[in-house]
Amino acid sequence: MRADRYYDVTLAIFVALFLVSNIAATKLINVGTLIFDGGALLFPLTYILGDVLSEVYGFKKASRAIFVSFFIGALASVSFWIIDVLPVAPSYEYGESFHAILGFLPRIVAASLAAYLVGQLINAFVLTKVKQFTHEKHLWFRLLSSTLIGELADTLIFCTIAFYGIITGSEFLNYLLTGYVYKCAIEILLLPVTYRVIRVYEK
Repeated sequence: MRADRYYDVTLAIFVALFLVSNIAATKLINVGTLIFDGGALLFPLTYILGDVLSEVYGFKKASRAIFVSFFIGALASVSFWIIDVLPVAPSYEYGESFHAILGFLPRIVAASLAAYLVGQLINAFVLTKVKQFTHEKHLWFRLLSSTLIGELADTLIFCTIAFYGIITGSEFLNYLLTGYVYKCAIEILLLPVTYRVIRVYEK
């Protein structure tokens, strides 16, 4: 299958986007009345690539990519935690800054790992099942339905584990809804790009 030559590169980008998003998610951003974390900038792209993997390669290979990303994310979290708890060298002036940012990362990654695993597996499962149900017709429908369901599970799990208690009440609801709507909107806007990538892979 010609598309197989793209699998390794897609997997590498998939993992990289996940790792960068986890680190970026340690910062909360406030634009006007909207609150979202830095991971929201790139994380929607993991769902777009997840759609491509599921559509082109099927649930089995998409799941493989999801579990590889999960393992690398867990490894990064453990690595940052070990580095954070090790004694700071006297000449290193940024120990507290490192702890303030990456010391919080294990909670972020725990949230992201749980949300990512559940959300991506749901996304891949829904897409492949809808593909079977529609006899491989209506690509737009399976891309949108899998995104809306997968992102809902992902956002609920991530926001609750990562920031509930740190932000509460209406601020937390704002954060939750903004994240979900934003991520879904990005994927909908980039739907033509997803279409194009899938067609290139399938040629």
